[in-house]
Amino acid sequence: MMTSFLSVQVHTPIFLNNMRLLIITQKVDINDSILGFFHWWIIEFAKHCEQVTVIALSVGEYDLPRSVRVFSLGKELGAGRVRRLFNFYRFLWRERKNYDVVFVHMNPIYVVLGGLIWKILRKRIGLWYTHKHVDLKLRVAAKFTDIIFTASRESFRLASKKVKVVGHGIDVLKFSPASQHHSDIYTIISVGRLSLTKKQHEMVEAFNILRDRGFGGRLVLIGGPVTKADIIYEKKVNDYIKDKKLEEHVFCVGPVSPDIAGSWYKKADMFVNLSETGSMDKAVLEAMASGIQVVVSNEAFKNILPMDNFIHKNKNEIDGVVSKVELLSTQAADPRMREYVIKNHSLSRLLPKIIEIIKQ
Repeated sequence: MMTSFLSVQVHTPIFLNNMRLLIITQKVDINDSILGFFHWWIIEFAKHCEQVTVIALSVGEYDLPRSVRVFSLGKELGAGRVRRLFNFYRFLWRERKNYDVVFVHMNPIYVVLGGLIWKILRKRIGLWYTHKHVDLKLRVAAKFTDIIFTASRESFRLASKKVKVVGHGIDVLKFSPASQHHSDIYTIISVGRLSLTKKQHEMVEAFNILRDRGFGGRLVLIGGPVTKADIIYEKKVNDYIKDKKLEEHVFCVGPVSPDIAGSWYKKADMFVNLSETGSMDKAVLEAMASGIQVVVSNEAFKNILPMDNFIHKNKNEIDGVVSKVELLSTQAADPRMREYVIKNHSLSRLLPKIIEIIKQ
């Protein structure tokens, strides 16, 4: 039974035009397969702020409003750590009169490095963090920051009264149901980094069993390796595909931009995610917003999705995928899944909420 799908309400944007915001992020690049989504966050922030200054570790292609200025620490130009650190403090100090509030995205080290200066300058500090990992950097950053934003209770594992659960930021216009189906071939997709933690190998094994049982669809794996271990894992997955002669049915398309990912969701009938990070994976929310069936094993979704869409830990995951695909491939996705994302995780709701909280 679904316990969290509620009716969608109209949201009126909060325009706080007197606010000047400094954003610290890892990358500004509209085409980046992992961090490209943040480009749209910056655009949305700009709608509600007088001025936005962005300092990024590296910068690629972007198309942002005139009220946004972007500075790179120089990683894409080959700058070493010392040079990048120098650039960080240079921008932080030079731009000090151009921002009142600091928003650090996913990298608590920048709060550690800049927190004392921002406190002296009386700048309010907000940290966005969605990961189960807790280390010394995060603990120190939590002391400096005024507010800690996270997507779900499972997405932040350090106890603190500063934590505000605000949901993810999904562009529900970009990730929306297709106006018409594009293919007669039933398409299952998975979107995310190609790695052991994402369990794409188990997905392919399950798909192989489905093929043996007469399933005529295709499996599309979207995403690429990041680490050396991921590259080894990628070879393992590709070797299995070749060994089982699945090359015409399983496709590894590699990393793609958010726009291309959005088009793949529209082509798909089902999304499978076997990650067990315990935090709310935004790719699952993107699939829900796109109006397709989803199969997950992540416990962060156990009170959000219907039981039929959830693989429980007491069941073998490969068998679980097989049984769920066989069950759900004959059913249309529940429209309340998209409604849930719109109400609780839409980008147009999230960022005004963050601004309103951080200004308090």
